[in-house]
Amino acid sequence: MRRTGQDEDLGDFGRFSEPALLILISLADGDKHGYAMTEDIAALAEVRLGPGTLYGAIARLESRGLIEPVGAEDRRHPYRLTALGATALRLRLTTLEAVARAGRRRLSPSRT
Repeated sequence: MRRTGQDEDLGDFGRFSEPALLILISLADGDKHGYAMTEDIAALAEVRLGPGTLYGAIARLESRGLIEPVGAEDRRHPYRLTALGATALRLRLTTLEAVARAGRRRLSPSRT
């Protein structure tokens, strides 16, 4: 699949950080603040993001328009996935699925 224009820009977020992908996946099922994302990602991927990693990735995703803040709750600052972020996530997951299929084929017993 050839990517042009916006698709190339959207696919780029995955190159700078796995935490960005995990954050987008976490926000795909609803708004969350930082701590809730950290807990969700830990349960989902068995990876615990430190605050610097988490908030650095959040800042990059927000600057690219892939996530946006929603109204603050007390001291918590929740974020939501934007339409652009959902598109970027779909594109990245499609790419990852294709790579995983190719890897499984190459590992199949018939090729050894």
